[in-house]
Amino acid sequence: MQLHPTRPAFHVALAGAAMVVVGIVGREAAVCAFGGAMVLAVALGRVLAHATVARIRSSGFEMVWTTARRVSRVARGGELVLEAELRNRGSDDARAVSLRPIVSSMLSAEMDPQAIELPAGSRVRLDVRIKANRIGRWGVHGVALEVRGTPGGGEGLYEVPLLFANPHGVEVLPPRLLAAIESPRGGRSRSLSVRGRAGNARGESDELRELRDHVPGDPFKRIAWKASAKRRKLVVREMEREERDVVWLVVDASVELWAGAPGVAPLDATGDIVGALATRYLTRGDLVGMAVVASRVRSWVPAEEGAAQLGRIAAALASAANMTDSDRSELDEQEVATRVAEHARPLDAGGLADVARGNLDALAAKADALRSRAPFVPRPPFAKTSREQRLRHYCAAFGIELPPKLEGERDATDRELGRALERLLTERPVPSVVHVFAQAPIPDGATERALVKLKKHRVDVQFHLPDFDASLADVAASATEREVGRMVAEAVSTRVRAGKRRAEKRLRTLGIRLRPVKVRSKPSEEPEPIVKEKARS
Repeated sequence: MQLHPTRPAFHVALAGAAMVVVGIVGREAAVCAFGGAMVLAVALGRVLAHATVARIRSSGFEMVWTTARRVSRVARGGELVLEAELRNRGSDDARAVSLRPIVSSMLSAEMDPQAIELPAGSRVRLDVRIKANRIGRWGVHGVALEVRGTPGGGEGLYEVPLLFANPHGVEVLPPRLLAAIESPRGGRSRSLSVRGRAGNARGESDELRELRDHVPGDPFKRIAWKASAKRRKLVVREMEREERDVVWLVVDASVELWAGAPGVAPLDATGDIVGALATRYLTRGDLVGMAVVASRVRSWVPAEEGAAQLGRIAAALASAANMTDSDRSELDEQEVATRVAEHARPLDAGGLADVARGNLDALAAKADALRSRAPFVPRPPFAKTSREQRLRHYCAAFGIELPPKLEGERDATDRELGRALERLLTERPVPSVVHVFAQAPIPDGATERALVKLKKHRVDVQFHLPDFDASLADVAASATEREVGRMVAEAVSTRVRAGKRRAEKRLRTLGIRLRPVKVRSKPSEEPEPIVKEKARS
């Protein structure tokens, strides 16, 4: 157990030492004895604090979340309040200060209150206010604080840093997609209400198109008996045929599109518009599929309709921000193992004492055992070896973010995106509308050739170039104090805008429709309500 002196303890010890020196120099025994007593009191306080905190911890000093769920959902840009309890089951009073949550860097979190009194046998409620900046699956790993054992009351002379490892997952989704997922719908069938339009051809819909004379081969069930009786001849009901679009959303999730502060990166805005489009098409009754592509195909969701498809698309979007794959992360196996060990040590009852330092095989086995406590159940990430995959799987399960690679993957993404677009022509049903959210295609590259093929097959292709305005404005705002930084920011902005105009001109010559990427981040102008987890009854 580590003990650190508080500021008053340091001041008292310093004053006592100074009085001892003054007493020795002045040959004043009383002053020297008084200073020595002050130093002795500080030393005695250390022993008492150590014994008090040790008793509190052994008697039961814990932090628990009051919600029974292991994962909470929140819209990007929205706020979430998690309720927790700090319980002191011992017979000694304590004071906890500097309370702070330990969360992923993609979340902003504050603790209220930041200092509490913990009488013996008491419990105190804590609120962790979380703001979600980026879609994805992120972790709230626990709470850190300093405990001061105060057997005689007061502030205490020493404090003990403690960490309560209690993982909780936060899944951040696009606002409109989350609103559609959580809205009540459909009664027992739990299906979306279709607001779309049917076609005017004959088919099997519920909408009546006309009554016509019966011809050999018409199904018996289609005979309109009352109308046949009135007309004294057999007539049958002709129904409308459902004509719905088959929409595919193809998203470029290259690592360079996550550049920028969380919340203002190009893919942050793209995630919002993809979620809004998916919600609109599915509500209309269309079939919607999704492909998330980078240097590899990261997610492939076949086109389907209904409310369940909302959840599949949300899962694909949430995994787009994941950097745990070895070909997207800057960290190698050893660096990932270091992060896993730092996170797993407070979770393990033995503090990883049975894992020798540098033994990555034992650490991977321990990580597999601890993964049952993780809030998420992700797919195993891509890695070169099985051991590295297990370590990266641990990070993904607990929502531990890893830094992305510094090198971009535009060339590889352009090739993979071209293959994905050509694959759409083999899908059944054949797509009628394809929305592509990607960087400008490389001239005469695989993506351009695939776009031309889609146009030849009469597929309505709509291209969405990424929006860099928010990230450039953020860079310009941070560089206003330095002249060189401001000039660099302006040069980068000019280059980006020029490149975007060239790309738009090139796509128009190919006959590709361009769509703006600006959408409202929220369904209404009203502020996003704070989502509050209900306490367990």
